[in-house]
Amino acid sequence: MEKSLIIDLPNLPEEGKSFSGELDGAIFDLPKNDARSVGPLEYDLHAQRFESELLLTGAISAPFEFTCVVTLKPFIQTIHLPSAAIAIEITGSGQMDVTEAIREEVLLEFPADPRCDEGDVPEPCEIDSRYLAVDNPPADDLSTAPRSEGDDRWSALNDLPGLKDQS
Repeated sequence: MEKSLIIDLPNLPEEGKSFSGELDGAIFDLPKNDARSVGPLEYDLHAQRFESELLLTGAISAPFEFTCVVTLKPFIQTIHLPSAAIAIEITGSGQMDVTEAIREEVLLEFPADPRCDEGDVPEPCEIDSRYLAVDNPPADDLSTAPRSEGDDRWSALNDLPGLKDQS
């Protein structure tokens, strides 16, 4: 599996050339606790030079593991770009690495709020009822939402001026 896609500009025919293959999913290099690449980036692209630009057109796809914003469960969703069009400025006359441009195109398609009902294998996307009990009065006889022992991240908000109830 390749780690980069290199276009040899001096040997690129005027009518362009097709490139197909897979790039290692490690090219995404995403931060910990973010989405996670779970497979290769597949591409089927046509590269053609137009004066000072290289135009890549075709299909790109890559699978990722996201965390559902509703259920907090991990799920797999493949980002598909069936008709991608990527224009890259040509800065040299030799070989050109287009890996970063392809990577960015996929990252731009990440869902803002990933939901497991939009995954490759859609799952019911319903919030756990335990989390709905947080704001209910104790007389409702509902269990409170689970919390980590010693997790007081939100208590810092109580110390901010102007946030106290103004009765």
